[in-house]
Amino acid sequence: MHDANPTHWPQRVSLITLGMMDVDRAARFYTAMGWRAVETMPNMVVYDLLGQSIGLYDRAALARDMGLELSELGTGAMTLALNARSKAQVDQYFDAARQAGARVLKAPHDVFWGGYIAYIADPDGHVWELAFNPFSPLRADGAFRWAGFGPEEGDGGR
Repeated sequence: MHDANPTHWPQRVSLITLGMMDVDRAARFYTAMGWRAVETMPNMVVYDLLGQSIGLYDRAALARDMGLELSELGTGAMTLALNARSKAQVDQYFDAARQAGARVLKAPHDVFWGGYIAYIADPDGHVWELAFNPFSPLRADGAFRWAGFGPEEGDGGR
């Protein structure tokens, strides 16, 4: 989606940085999920995702970079989501996260709108929603968008 107005932000997220109390512990968790880190600067671990990256960075250093006191960071009322192709895949993701040490917030369950979700927290408390949304089919490569992808757009994995 391109907007000719140079003052408008492009509609995308490039990098999500999670502030961690212990970057090595967090990296062990995400590695146990099967993620592979890419080479980066010391004191940061980065995983390339589909269309963006997620970084694990020391929480105190993140506050310092932003010009804030550590106590000002808060926790941020947000979730990260990993959408799956099926309820069974949500269960698989959930089991892997639990075995790697995730804190279970809500076990997988059906929800009123027709989906199937679970919530876990990583070692630093960052909340992940594991979700199957039958109304938003993933593209063959796993890409997500709110209205889903149709057959002409390569929804191949459904």
